[in-house]
Amino acid sequence: MTTKKPDNSRLDKIVADANRNAAQRATGYRERSLKMYPWVCGRCTRAFTHANLSQLTVHHRDHNHDNNPPDGSNWELLCLYCHDNEHSRYLEADLQGAYDTAGNIQKHATHNPFAALQGLMKKSA
Repeated sequence: MTTKKPDNSRLDKIVADANRNAAQRATGYRERSLKMYPWVCGRCTRAFTHANLSQLTVHHRDHNHDNNPPDGSNWELLCLYCHDNEHSRYLEADLQGAYDTAGNIQKHATHNPFAALQGLMKKSA
């Protein structure tokens, strides 16, 4: 049985690509936030290890994934469940009361119950 010699140039290219990809990942906001913050969900306080770290996500507080300041002030580490819950709450709050049962956009109330309050207070004083 003859053994085939490995193609060193091909192996060198594979290693170089792997190193370049690892360096690129290390500069991403997820990796930076994992270095910056403890591996604990910011909501339910569940702790994470290397074994389950894939279940810890980076939540953008302002919901803008392009806003990644170097100090991490727009990031929050959340577990998958809390992250999904946060986005569900955000969507529900955005849509709450916006549509009627037929799916038409409703206008918001325009009545201001305190509009004449200052005048009423002057009369009683």
